[in-house]
Amino acid sequence: MTAVTAVDAAAVSALPSAAGSSTSAASAISLYAKPTPGFEDRVANAVAILKAASEKHLGTIVQSTSLGVEGMVLTDMIARHQLPIAIGTLNTGKLHAQTVELISRIEDRYAVDVEVYEPVNESVIQFVRQNGENAMYESVDLRKGCCAVRKIEPMSRMMAGRTAWVTGLRREQSDNRSEVSFHDVDKDGREKVIPLADWSWADVWQYVAAYDVPYNPLHDEFFPSIGCAPCTRAIAVGEDFRAGRWWWEEEGFKECGLHGSNAHGGVSSLGAISTLSPIGQTA
Repeated sequence: MTAVTAVDAAAVSALPSAAGSSTSAASAISLYAKPTPGFEDRVANAVAILKAASEKHLGTIVQSTSLGVEGMVLTDMIARHQLPIAIGTLNTGKLHAQTVELISRIEDRYAVDVEVYEPVNESVIQFVRQNGENAMYESVDLRKGCCAVRKIEPMSRMMAGRTAWVTGLRREQSDNRSEVSFHDVDKDGREKVIPLADWSWADVWQYVAAYDVPYNPLHDEFFPSIGCAPCTRAIAVGEDFRAGRWWWEEEGFKECGLHGSNAHGGVSSLGAISTLSPIGQTA
């Protein structure tokens, strides 16, 4: 396999719509925010979905945010409309500093507490001792094992006692997500609430611009989808939104396990919690 280097991971290129723009001066808002027909209706629909879910699952619903721009839009809606939805995130220990810094920005801006779930330290130590710090580059199985330790197990604690969760999936993000609906059910029977399912990239940034929503500055550097630092790069002209995630792997279904796949290769309702054990072996 082709060796993965730090240069690969740090390469900065451009999103399709940024072709010809100045990468040193342009912000994501200036590049992508655009009013489109039906935008206000989509905003109203997303808020209505959140309100209905918060009433249906009063006290047992959480927004699981990766702190990407879609998650920030949902957090803003929740806080702006004072909805009783908890906000939770995973600090995997491998996030960019810009991503971690958003946690305090959310708390300061919206006067809310963000629930932060971290991996079990002993599990991380064991995984790294057995497989190395850069095991994710060695094989898909090891990459998923790292995800299991750093994301899936902490996510299971976030979901404990919850009957529903809110996520920022959008159909436009990838072929795998092209058929997501506004409501789904995960493998444990929890309702999966997806208010932005029909939103475009322009819609997301139009909302950010309209409501002055804080966001990860890596989005200004052509990172549309931001995960752990070793597993995320900027994307090139013509690549899809998630091309910068696990880019060294062969083409195909690429998810970490928080969202599963159905028989057709798309994101299904049965992927909230993976079957991987804490040290990344298949159960």
